[in-house]
Amino acid sequence: MSNDGNSTAFAELRRQLLSQRDALQESLAANSEAASVVELDQTRQGRLSRMDAMQQQAMAVASRTAGRTRLAAIEAALSRLEAGQYGTCLECGEAISAARLAARPEARLCILCKSRSEQQ
Repeated sequence: MSNDGNSTAFAELRRQLLSQRDALQESLAANSEAASVVELDQTRQGRLSRMDAMQQQAMAVASRTAGRTRLAAIEAALSRLEAGQYGTCLECGEAISAARLAARPEARLCILCKSRSEQQ
């Protein structure tokens, strides 16, 4: 998908990226307490409750890490959009398909280059 003549499509993708960015930022802010260190006070909670709390904390940390990674990808896509480089594969320089951008607006690689990178 080249930047020529696709201003309407890019405007919609930009709107989606901004919406996803805002939702991720809100989610990360709300999730910060869940990812905090688990207090191990045996007088307040039993062993199984502490194990459950630690597991929930680990899941929250993993979720925050994934959220931060996706947020960085969205920010990078918005930067490419502003620079006029959005929709072009960073590996081969070919246009990224409209279907791929619709599914993953933050995509930086075409489907072929993405497949190659996952095989390595």
